[in-house]
Amino acid sequence: MRTCALGVILALCACVIASDGDDGGDGSDGSSGGGSASGASSQGSSASASATASDTASAGDSSGGSMSGCESGPLPEPIAGCTPTPAASSGDPYQDCVDRINQFRWECQCLPPLARWTDAEMCTDSQSAADQQGGVAHANFGTCEEFAQNTCPDWPSTDQVIVGCLQAMWDEGPGEPFEEHGHYINMSNTEYTKVACGFSESGQGIWANQNFSF
Repeated sequence: MRTCALGVILALCACVIASDGDDGGDGSDGSSGGGSASGASSQGSSASASATASDTASAGDSSGGSMSGCESGPLPEPIAGCTPTPAASSGDPYQDCVDRINQFRWECQCLPPLARWTDAEMCTDSQSAADQQGGVAHANFGTCEEFAQNTCPDWPSTDQVIVGCLQAMWDEGPGEPFEEHGHYINMSNTEYTKVACGFSESGQGIWANQNFSF
């Protein structure tokens, strides 16, 4: 079952897929919106995916190298108004994207880092390009064997995706339901172990998908 909700102000769309029930929508309400964070999709635990063997761990201070207030483990909710200063770019937007997600997880909620899912990056690039060409978020959801997906549609630059879009997604938390907080829920899920970032560039801007898996 997939349910979708469209935010009036930021044009945010969140979709959830489960194995039981009928399809409730296709997520197309979040197809575009330059400067908005659009689309969070998540499959139920019964969905299948292929694990990869060559995943590499994300680097950086957000990986949990320094406790700094996290000695007691993960926080039940994120720190209110948490806006960590983005690290200087490594020159690799894929690594920067993973590091930024892990920065939110660690500095804002003391959550362990996700591994960089390198095996899925080429697929996520192609998936982002296909979604951008069709103008519909999540139109190709699942093709990279991901279980959850967030989308930044047609942002001005890759840097603004990493700095601004990911912040807007994290700012949705905490809370339920998924339709209103889906991006944060995907980013903070403690069951996922890896994430692949993908980018596509056109005259409309940068379309970026983040695919999460176990």
